[in-house]
Amino acid sequence: MDKVFSEKINILKAIAIALVVSGHLEFRIFDMFPPYSFQIALFFFISGMLFKDKYLNNVQEFIKRRSKSLLLLYFIYSAFYLIVTIIIAKLTGKFWGMEISLKNFFITPFLNGHQFDLSCPMWFVPQLFITLLTFLFIERNIKDKLKTPIYTLMCFASVPLSNTFPLTPVFLVVIRTMFSLFFVHLGHLYTTKINGKVNIFTPQILAFVICLQAVIWHFNRDFLPSQGVGLSYVLVWARFDNQLIVPVLTSITGIWFSLFFVEITYNYLKNIKFIKLMGENTYHIMANHLFVMYLITAIIFKLNGIPISERSSHDIYWIFNPIQNTYLYFVITMIVTTYTGAGLKKLNRLLKKKPA
Repeated sequence: MDKVFSEKINILKAIAIALVVSGHLEFRIFDMFPPYSFQIALFFFISGMLFKDKYLNNVQEFIKRRSKSLLLLYFIYSAFYLIVTIIIAKLTGKFWGMEISLKNFFITPFLNGHQFDLSCPMWFVPQLFITLLTFLFIERNIKDKLKTPIYTLMCFASVPLSNTFPLTPVFLVVIRTMFSLFFVHLGHLYTTKINGKVNIFTPQILAFVICLQAVIWHFNRDFLPSQGVGLSYVLVWARFDNQLIVPVLTSITGIWFSLFFVEITYNYLKNIKFIKLMGENTYHIMANHLFVMYLITAIIFKLNGIPISERSSHDIYWIFNPIQNTYLYFVITMIVTTYTGAGLKKLNRLLKKKPA
């Protein structure tokens, strides 16, 4: 992978995590794409871009590496947020999570990942692990000419299937995996077949994407919550609100637009150190941003003489006075979580260098 392409992927990761955080604050960075109309699919796409074919012949090494890079840190963070949740419960009288048990600590992460409210955005990590293992299995055992049709069929079928059968915990994982595999595949195709070989960023394609998104926008129902989430499907719960193909289409257009945005801004963004740090610390930003938002609210409460227990009367995504504070929350959260991640990585390097 050449240096420029690697830098573009890192910028794309920074955009993806900024979209996730802004989504939890309920504002749009790209106006035609509502929060959660494609952001999670974009992360799966990036994972496909980074998939290396060498692992097709070394499954054991792949599992070892992904377990270390995804699951080990996940459970470290889970232990941290278990302690934090217990402390907050002592202070406010509300336990932000599910009942403490071995099942909820070790099994629930692979089912819905919402065992602790403050770390619930990390549901994506175990699901990514499941999706990548499934992707590896298919890549090893299915003929090349059948792969794209199989991934496409599974993705489009997952949406209506989510409304056809009861969403048991296991079936929920199946639906999410069927949907996400397609985007891992697209990311892998982009790296191996398209990048540097086919120009997909022509004015004609830009016009097509804008027109298609304008048509898809007709199905958007975000303006009236009683009508459903529209383009902003909720993959973690396989909630597509009786849509058929719109979640897939808006994911594709959103991913293309993100790639296009990186292409036209690369020469500027590549020189911004903070963007580089964001892309390198997406895991830590994802893990910690709700906690940082919680702390911001606690500080605001303290400054205004409001008891922190008042926070417990709202859900985990609530922010204080969103009209005035939304962008303040966003900026502070991105800075704190990015540098927290960078600091933790630096500490880890120092500990590894420390003589025994």
